[in-house]
Amino acid sequence: MTVYLDHNATTPVRPEVVDAMLPWLREGYGNPNSVYSLGQRARGAIERAREQVAALLGACDASEIVFTSGGSESDVLAIAGGAWQIHDETKGKRRKVVTTKIEHDAVRLLAGQLRRRGLEVLEAGCGADGVTDVAAFSAMLDEATAVVSVMHSNNETGVLQPVAELAASARAAGALVHTDAVQSLGKLKLDAKALGVDLLAVSGHKVNAPKGVGALWIKRGVRLSPVVTGHQEKNRRGGTENTASIVGFGLACELAGRELSAAASHALALRKKIEAGALRVVGARLNGHAGLRLPNTAHLSFPGVDGHHLVVALDLEGICVSSGPACSSGASTPSHVLTAMGVPAELATGSIRVSVGWGSTDADVDRFLAVLPKAVEKLRAAEKVSA
Repeated sequence: MTVYLDHNATTPVRPEVVDAMLPWLREGYGNPNSVYSLGQRARGAIERAREQVAALLGACDASEIVFTSGGSESDVLAIAGGAWQIHDETKGKRRKVVTTKIEHDAVRLLAGQLRRRGLEVLEAGCGADGVTDVAAFSAMLDEATAVVSVMHSNNETGVLQPVAELAASARAAGALVHTDAVQSLGKLKLDAKALGVDLLAVSGHKVNAPKGVGALWIKRGVRLSPVVTGHQEKNRRGGTENTASIVGFGLACELAGRELSAAASHALALRKKIEAGALRVVGARLNGHAGLRLPNTAHLSFPGVDGHHLVVALDLEGICVSSGPACSSGASTPSHVLTAMGVPAELATGSIRVSVGWGSTDADVDRFLAVLPKAVEKLRAAEKVSA
């Protein structure tokens, strides 16, 4: 039996969500942009989903929700679309993007593209606890700043970022503010307006909806240059809408909103149990701020162990977790997040992320904690022999 403890990577689609999607894969196949009834029924379903997503983001106006293919596209639309729009409106006076060194690769790799196209991109660092350095970030802001982007919670460590504080500094500089809230959706209460941001990205497959659907909240009045051109989504994102997945995303958001408090408490209890047990392993270390973290995420390091090998060893026992570092050719290399935090290479390469979610149980955690010490001990012994 599989023990799935990698909910930050993706989540299982809930049965209710599958059931809600099926009619739109069968008889409800009409193009939602068609004027006849078959298409207009699909349009109605999409607009209902728009309301459901908006409600989970703090009762935002549904018209401010733009559906995309996922969190990565939402990030690109927000940052690149915002930067290009403002650059053109100001005739190049505002040509700077400010972000952080711990962002998701969707943002990090986009930063490189923007640099190559002539924009200035600055990245603020963080402390050893994984929290963005507010003073350093604010010092990068000036009248040339077009867009700032700070993730709401880190996808590796789960550490929460001071978005509201950084947004206030960015607004004072006249910049557009974006936050990647992909990992936070359904795990914490979100209020886009209270955060003081202009743009907020979310993704369906992190909240028990299917992959390939996401959304970007765009505050009323904010203009972006489209990344995918076309007349759909009020000219903000081209392409025929994926009705079935959007319906599933909407229902998943509604369910997450209903269950948010209980789910967060359950996740936190499981996370604390995971950490208490894992830290009994000799040399084990918890990465990231002790308190400012998602309730479901534990990021752990084990010196003398390759994180990728530990993931494989656990998988052989039917347990799914992820290696914090990116893997290449079967060997772990320090992730950019842990490097920014100053985590020593030996610990960084020996890291795993354990994340719980809908369907996770105490029995799952017990199984993980029963297998973990033996797996670490066996890998350490093997490392000594090979050395």
